[in-house]
Amino acid sequence: MTEESRRQGAGGRKQEYVELHARSAFSFLQGAATPEELITVCAELKMPSMALLDRDGVYGSARFHLAAKKLGVKAHIGAEIAVQSPKSNVQSPTDDRQTPKKVFSVPVLVRNRAGYQNLCRLITMMKLRVPKHAKPGECAVTPAELAEHAEGLICLTGGGDGPLRFNHHGDTENTENTEKAQSTAEWLIDVFGKGNVYAELQRHFNREEEARNHAVIEIARRLKLPLLATNGVCYATRGQRQVADVFTCIRNHVRLETAGQLLASNSERFVKSPAEMAGLFADLPEAIANTTDLSSRLEFTLEDLGYEFPKYPVPPGETMTSFLRQRTYEGARGRYSGRNGSPTFARAQKQIEHELRLIEKLKLEGYFLIVWDIIQFCKRNGILVQGRGSAANSAVCYSLGITAVDPVGMELLFERFLSEERGEWPDIDLDLPSGDQRECAIQYVYQRYGKLGAAMTANVITYRGRSAAREVGKVLGFDEETLGRLSSLVHTWEWKDPKDTTARQFKDAGLDLRDRRIRKFFQLYQAVQDLPRHLGQHSGGMVICQGQLDSVVPLEPAAMPGRVVVQWDKEDCADLGIIKVDLLGLGMMAVLEDSIQIIRDDYREEVDLAHLPPDDPEVYRALQQADTIGMFQIESRAQMSCLPRLRPQKFYDIVVQVAIIRPGPIVGNMVNPYLSRRLGRAPVTYAHPELEAVLRRTLGVPLFQEQLLKMAMICAGFSGGEAEELRRAMGFKRSEARMRDIEVKLRRGMTAKGITGQTQDEIVQSIASFALYGFPESHAASFALIAYASAYLKCHYLAAFTAATLNNQPMGFYQPFTIIKDAQRHGLKVKPVDVTRSNWECTLESG
Repeated sequence: MTEESRRQGAGGRKQEYVELHARSAFSFLQGAATPEELITVCAELKMPSMALLDRDGVYGSARFHLAAKKLGVKAHIGAEIAVQSPKSNVQSPTDDRQTPKKVFSVPVLVRNRAGYQNLCRLITMMKLRVPKHAKPGECAVTPAELAEHAEGLICLTGGGDGPLRFNHHGDTENTENTEKAQSTAEWLIDVFGKGNVYAELQRHFNREEEARNHAVIEIARRLKLPLLATNGVCYATRGQRQVADVFTCIRNHVRLETAGQLLASNSERFVKSPAEMAGLFADLPEAIANTTDLSSRLEFTLEDLGYEFPKYPVPPGETMTSFLRQRTYEGARGRYSGRNGSPTFARAQKQIEHELRLIEKLKLEGYFLIVWDIIQFCKRNGILVQGRGSAANSAVCYSLGITAVDPVGMELLFERFLSEERGEWPDIDLDLPSGDQRECAIQYVYQRYGKLGAAMTANVITYRGRSAAREVGKVLGFDEETLGRLSSLVHTWEWKDPKDTTARQFKDAGLDLRDRRIRKFFQLYQAVQDLPRHLGQHSGGMVICQGQLDSVVPLEPAAMPGRVVVQWDKEDCADLGIIKVDLLGLGMMAVLEDSIQIIRDDYREEVDLAHLPPDDPEVYRALQQADTIGMFQIESRAQMSCLPRLRPQKFYDIVVQVAIIRPGPIVGNMVNPYLSRRLGRAPVTYAHPELEAVLRRTLGVPLFQEQLLKMAMICAGFSGGEAEELRRAMGFKRSEARMRDIEVKLRRGMTAKGITGQTQDEIVQSIASFALYGFPESHAASFALIAYASAYLKCHYLAAFTAATLNNQPMGFYQPFTIIKDAQRHGLKVKPVDVTRSNWECTLESG
């Protein structure tokens, strides 16, 4: 059958069908395709829309929506909700305990925004009350809760695990079974309304399923319910059924050879063409026709999310705009004290005014004030905090005390942080001391905006590396020794030499790729790569919302007590315009904070990180000699070997030093060319004359992410949107696949501009290598300030810095004895532990 004949029925007549019940891999081990794969097949089959109904969540809906938008398909949103049976919540006649709750899965589709909000609240309600080790039936909504939140939702009666169940292996002849099923259907009509319940039919060439279908049709005819055909999709293509079987085994902790009836009986749950579905339901054409009718009723998409960032409460007579201006200029006067009348201060005023006008135009005053409020809380409570990332490009952030790097003096590009063309929220990262201090700040945000007003962003843990190899190997029944050898091969596949072969690697490990099971292992290992495994918690990203966040995205408890997470990761939140603030823990921030406190208590001196003496000769002498044990970011062996060659002499040299020993510049072969040019051993050249303005500060060698983006715009004609897509790809955990797609655009654009051959290859290698951890210049500048601060404190307050470092172990590259020996080499006297005088933490003694 040709692709065209799959799409059309008899006589060439085009069939109309919409798949309204599909699961993705975000059903966590109950689906085997990514949302993007489902949408891609849907588009290939010319379906105008599709619905994603994952289990107890909307985890994959953001990616589903974005992929559908790109391909011109409408993405319907829904979920399969676990619901307690309306008659199971009764007490046993023999004792006071409740009988075990029977739970079934109710598929629901979102009709409008009210329905989406109700769905999110239902899922949140269910998730937040579930203990960590929930028993079956505890993670489910009650019938009363479902009825309370049914507005705006369409109910399907589901497949075999849906509410219309028939016991005794599909015994639909049993009158009691049929009566129970009809009673449940009547209850669903009461809950959702008669026009909002559809009798769902699925056909997978299964005798018991077909018997169930006949019973459902009878009930539907009696209750005048419309019939609806779906395929209960669990994977995009037939071939992905093998991945679905592997996930079934992992979920049930069994091997493939003993899984038996836990596995699906066939491979029919893939995305079928309208013609195939019409053929399956040739006797029930109305079940097919109703799919397009129902699709037309589903108005909601995630474009209509309704997210709004909180409004910051300001004093009477003030607006957020006026209040932000006052706070900014107050801070600017303090930050630039002693610089009045200087060109730098004049430029700062001009830049601040430019930024404030744009912030007001984009209505972002509340965002900056909320981050400023977190900074003020930290200051009131003695918590050291510093912003980093692209926020370091903003003079307003510097003036508000959010960042400690002067972007005017460093000539950083504000548009890298915020511009009208980018069309997305700015992103501010705050570094806080690891441990209790950071948790204190996180809990302040929860308290300030309410239990349902703030949450951490999620981190989707995917199948990769050794864990994927071991789990697939266990399913195939390999012994521990073989599992160990298989998982040891993983790193060689991820960093494979193009000249090497997989067969040789297996042979060296004592495994034969010609063996059927070994070959199947490798195939399945590759197939599960990047598929979701479970939901984790992002290291510090917090989402804040005006009103209740649980009406925007479902919330669920995090592993750490007192925290909740949204069901989307940071990329999903960014795609949907949901703003976040990152509160990140950094060990060196705890060292600096403790050092400042010790200096205050023991030295009676105050140290301000934003006003450290610039270009301190002792600091640069230590750096040039690679005397950097204990210093932030510049203490590794690789950094130490580079420092005497780079010989830092000013602050920007530290910015370069922080960024240059990274996988991006190393893989891109940028380190040695830069050092050779800096030492005068090689001339400064540019891959293309137009790149001189971009690369002059780094001697013609691209070291920073911003430079790569400008290179793409100049050499390949990238628009601002395409450059932003490139930036997102560089920072994305699936970036290598994305970068391969972008490389095609790069080469096409450069060829159009006449840049070909070796020059094109050199530019592409520079840009592509940054998929392996490219470093933004603003990020490097923020880290360089912490590196400079750690070096300054070590050079001028060695005792305080050493005590603080020892009090915050483990941290960095070195064990405590190495830090102590290094301090003693610098003349510090370290006394042994004395039970009569020592405290739990290291302290200073006078004299």
